[in-house]
Amino acid sequence: MKTIFAALAIVSAQLAAAHYTLPDLIANGTVTPDWVYVRTTQNHYSNAPITDVNSTEFRCYELDMNTTPGQTSIATVEAGSTIGFKADNSFYHPGYFSAYMSPASPAANSPEAGTGKTWFKIWEDPPVFENGQLVFPSTSINEITFTIPKSLPSGQYLVRGEQIALHVASSVGGAQFYIGCAQLNVINGGEGKPGPLVFIPGVYTGYEPGILINIYNLPKDYPGYTSPGPAVWRG
Repeated sequence: MKTIFAALAIVSAQLAAAHYTLPDLIANGTVTPDWVYVRTTQNHYSNAPITDVNSTEFRCYELDMNTTPGQTSIATVEAGSTIGFKADNSFYHPGYFSAYMSPASPAANSPEAGTGKTWFKIWEDPPVFENGQLVFPSTSINEITFTIPKSLPSGQYLVRGEQIALHVASSVGGAQFYIGCAQLNVINGGEGKPGPLVFIPGVYTGYEPGILINIYNLPKDYPGYTSPGPAVWRG
């Protein structure tokens, strides 16, 4: 019996090591400590992904959707500055990266923030189609960074970093989503009008060609990777 429990413990540790979380906000030139500005996610121990794009938990995957926002601090950043997320492991699953933002009403640390059709994409990093195959340059990195559009109006926001891991995405529900939501107060902004706006959940169906895909056996007439979700708003 001890041998069985020991084997299960080893398998559990290996599964956790095979995945990752996004616990650290990168802002103002600094990598912040775990879960200070990023809402603690349900997988903060297991590192397991979320796969149901229709679940309410898909928005930010919080440990507790009601209490976690209020337990998370709000970082002040400038419009036009570089921010990002650092993972607790390398992003070695091949996949597609993106970042979304949403105005946060009544505040970034409120459970109600981001629950409407308020999300817009500000950045993406898709795989590259070369010589008949998809290439994923990001598998050797452990952080992603991007720029807050300079014309984004000042105010409180959620920023949501996401990787869609595609290594087992050949069947519906196979794509693995690794998510982190940080709470921001954006200052020195402009008068831009972000869009297109989407709901999260609701932004994906799970049947998009960039989500439901066998990256190891592409069709002969494959045209290249199609990014899921809305177009990027660059401000």
